[in-house]
Amino acid sequence: MINFLFKGILRDSSRSKFPVIVVSIGVFFTVFISAFLAGVFNDTIDINARFGTGHVKVTTLGFSENKSQNPLDLAMLDLNSLTNTLESEFPDMQWVPRINFGGLIDVPGEDGETKEQGPATGQAVHLFSESSGEVERLNITKSIKSGRIPEKSNEALLSEEFAEKSGLKLGDEITFFGSTMYSSMTFQNFEIVGTISFGNPTLDRGGIIIDLSDAQQMLDMMDGATELLGYFNDDIYDESKAENVAQQFNASYTDSTDQFSPTMETLSEQDGLGSMVDYGNFMEALMVGIFVFAMSLVLWNVGLLGGLRRYKEFGVRLALGESKHMIFKSILIEAVIIGFIGSILGTIIGLAVVYPMSIYGIDITGLVPDSSMMIPSVYKAQVIPSIFYIGFIPGLGAIIVGQALAGYGVYKRDTARLFKELEV
Repeated sequence: MINFLFKGILRDSSRSKFPVIVVSIGVFFTVFISAFLAGVFNDTIDINARFGTGHVKVTTLGFSENKSQNPLDLAMLDLNSLTNTLESEFPDMQWVPRINFGGLIDVPGEDGETKEQGPATGQAVHLFSESSGEVERLNITKSIKSGRIPEKSNEALLSEEFAEKSGLKLGDEITFFGSTMYSSMTFQNFEIVGTISFGNPTLDRGGIIIDLSDAQQMLDMMDGATELLGYFNDDIYDESKAENVAQQFNASYTDSTDQFSPTMETLSEQDGLGSMVDYGNFMEALMVGIFVFAMSLVLWNVGLLGGLRRYKEFGVRLALGESKHMIFKSILIEAVIIGFIGSILGTIIGLAVVYPMSIYGIDITGLVPDSSMMIPSVYKAQVIPSIFYIGFIPGLGAIIVGQALAGYGVYKRDTARLFKELEV
């Protein structure tokens, strides 16, 4: 029967061409928007994880409650002991310490007097340790515009934007002014050995990157850090696994009465990223629902018009003894075949558009708003497993619903009136 219906669809293109086109267009937009949204949301999660939140983050309880102020006096100490504990209890994760700090950068003139000053946001990471993976994780090598990565103490990378504004060049010396963990004044000279640009305004505005050991010495934070970030070994964020790790750690080590006790947060609990994850899932479901509804309306009308054109065919089949139920069933099988063909075509076209978008993307540099949540400056689509089948949901669902509503008219055919129609 299916083979018979399939041949009928191919031979009578007037009843299949337009539905196939409608289904293909709907499936194409479903695939494209799904891949594009996945790319935007996943890139946003990835960039925040790599540069700020980790998959999980450990800080002191007091620091977590006041993290917007970046209180160095509430930083973690006994870092090596805590890291060893985490590596022992969660061996499928990598743990890296960082220090975030702020202050002023002083640019001296030829006479040694201050030529220019500007606020700076600093980050200290393991630059001298290859095993930490921080250079690769932060994409430092590819982001360097000039110079090299620091190789010894008192060497620093400076934001390309800040260097250009201040007229600094490689080999120049700058002085960082700030306060230590114990609120005393500190200053340290650094040689600029490289300039860097990540292509993100939040990171490039006034950044300075130094090695963790330099920051610990400068800020009186020996064996300490402001945060300890955890990353799954496969570099893929898993919400359920992250929640299990955080719950297990907090149950064992967090003391709500001690502001210096360590506490762990997942990525989704930081910087509003949880709402973004939920929003992404909601938008994908909403998008599929909208296309199913819109396509169902169009295909319902197409089915009604096609049904009117085929009323004589239905009448003949009823007169020959075929039941209304069998006719209705054949209409639904035709809808499945048409929907399947349209879904395959739409998916292929969608993938053909998505693939180059996953490589080149859309550059929105200059449109990125100021936010604590970092977002990518180039929006790219992402080829994810779900786009190979997600188009079949509206592609098959819409035409089945549309044809079912249209085919309901078969049950309204009156046999006595039918024979009168056939006599004409």
